[in-house]
Amino acid sequence: MSLRARVVASAAAVLAVFMLLTSLALERAFRDTAESSREERLLAQIFLLMAAAEAENDGLVFPDALAEARFSLPGSGLYARVFDMSDRLVWESASALGIPEPSPMDLLPGQRRLELRRGGDGEGYLVEGFGVSWETGELPRHYVFLVAEDMAAFNEEVGRFRGSLAVWLGAMAALMLTALVLILAWGLAPLRRVSAEVAAIESGQQAKILGTYPTEIRALTDNLNGLLAHAQARQMRLDNALGDLAHSLKTPLAVMRGAVGDASSGQNTRALMEEQLGRMDNIVAHQLQRARTGTAPASILAPPVPIRRVAERLLASLAKVYRDKGVEVTLALPQELQINGVEGDLMEMLGNLLDNAFKWCRSEVRIGAQMSKGLLVIAIEDDGPGIPPRDAERLLARGVRADEAVPGHGIGLAVAREICEAYGGRLSVASSRLGGARIGLNLPV
Repeated sequence: MSLRARVVASAAAVLAVFMLLTSLALERAFRDTAESSREERLLAQIFLLMAAAEAENDGLVFPDALAEARFSLPGSGLYARVFDMSDRLVWESASALGIPEPSPMDLLPGQRRLELRRGGDGEGYLVEGFGVSWETGELPRHYVFLVAEDMAAFNEEVGRFRGSLAVWLGAMAALMLTALVLILAWGLAPLRRVSAEVAAIESGQQAKILGTYPTEIRALTDNLNGLLAHAQARQMRLDNALGDLAHSLKTPLAVMRGAVGDASSGQNTRALMEEQLGRMDNIVAHQLQRARTGTAPASILAPPVPIRRVAERLLASLAKVYRDKGVEVTLALPQELQINGVEGDLMEMLGNLLDNAFKWCRSEVRIGAQMSKGLLVIAIEDDGPGIPPRDAERLLARGVRADEAVPGHGIGLAVAREICEAYGGRLSVASSRLGGARIGLNLPV
């Protein structure tokens, strides 16, 4: 059952009980008021009878014509009798002939009482009695004046009130239920908008919840956006890790592919194959570690790594990959030059930059280093076409290539920049004195 159906059903049940109790209370109040009104009217009739009565011959006599005409009409609904203290009938109205009520009522002088009686004919009567002491001789005589009215008119009046009450309470209930449904539609509108936005996210039409919502559900939408951002970042990190892994394995695979050709010509390539397999193992382990840690800042408390040794290993591999190109390499790195970091990170940065240099150069590549303003600047230069300043920033983004016709993935510069920035450094792009590009790794020391 939906939330709206539950609220509407609960409200309808509560409203029905409330309306039932309200109708019972109002009907009870109306009955009490109507009975009180009739009691006053019947008491007034008793006073009129007492005013019309005359004491004569130690008894009471009444005129033939009374002020209330209904006393003279048989079956009029209004009946009167007078009894003495021995319950002997002293007088009765013409309308009371053959009517069982009012029957005697035990009352002392000055007492009055209203009773609802069921007559022998099965009809209900409202009987008002009043006890009086009448000076009709030497001794006062006690009489009980009784006036009865059948309940037909009273029941008809109560029935009309009940019908009117049902109509009005029913209309109020319908109005309140309609208002409740409208309020629910308005109140639940933010939840429907959230549901629609979640559906749009599932279908890929939007990346996060964009709407502005009430305070009660804002925490929910904020948490959902947080989870979405975390999932998207995680997915991007995994995608980047896969791309980086594929890109990093490209060079060892190229070296091994060349080694297979050398083996077919009779050369011993076992050592080279083992070296490249070991490098591939290190690359896979390193990329898995990066996928787990993401772009967290790299620790500068790692042991020092000789930069020249790493560069020599990379140049040896690239020389085999690009041996047909005959690239002349100038390695201007001091033997003692070191950097505190992870060797795999240095391999990634230098490997990507040197691979680009070998790919784009005409015949010459140079790698050198210098200290400048507290930074270790490792520069890789080539004599290729270079990178125009207007394209420098664009080419540092993932998936962007300088020439779509040249094979590649467009992630080498982006990976080098991300690792360099993880160490608090900056990757710079400039023109080389060799005529091509100069890519600088500006690392803090």
